[in-house]
Amino acid sequence: MPNILIKVPQGSFTYEQQALLSEAITKEAVEVEQMGSDPRQRSLCWTLIEEVPSGSWKCGGVDVSAQSIPCIIQVKIPSGVLSKAMRDDYVQRLHQAVSRSKETNDHRVIMTSIILEEINDGFWGANGAIWSLTDFAQAAGYRHLQELRGE
Repeated sequence: MPNILIKVPQGSFTYEQQALLSEAITKEAVEVEQMGSDPRQRSLCWTLIEEVPSGSWKCGGVDVSAQSIPCIIQVKIPSGVLSKAMRDDYVQRLHQAVSRSKETNDHRVIMTSIILEEINDGFWGANGAIWSLTDFAQAAGYRHLQELRGE
């Protein structure tokens, strides 16, 4: 049940590329987190792409938009869902998803900063109620957390 916030410089991706990026990020998140296949479970994976004015995005104080596409991805996920190996896999897959979303003739380098933020039990509210890892496991159908789902 991640919330995934993606920030890119304005104009880095066309509307169609943004749609492909959102789909690719969602696909990777669902696979890494081992969410269930029911569309209601998959609908718990939220993505938001926000464009930041390209002139305001600096790397080391320099506008690098001619040479690269910087991208910040923040993944907010309930604590206890990811193992170390899953975190490593997640970061690699998200970087690859961004890289695959640019035009093939675009020679700018993709630079990602990916932050996996685990939210402690009791600190995530959904639909007006505090949810625990057990609630998330039941709603998302996490295959690797079956003991929390009562199976």
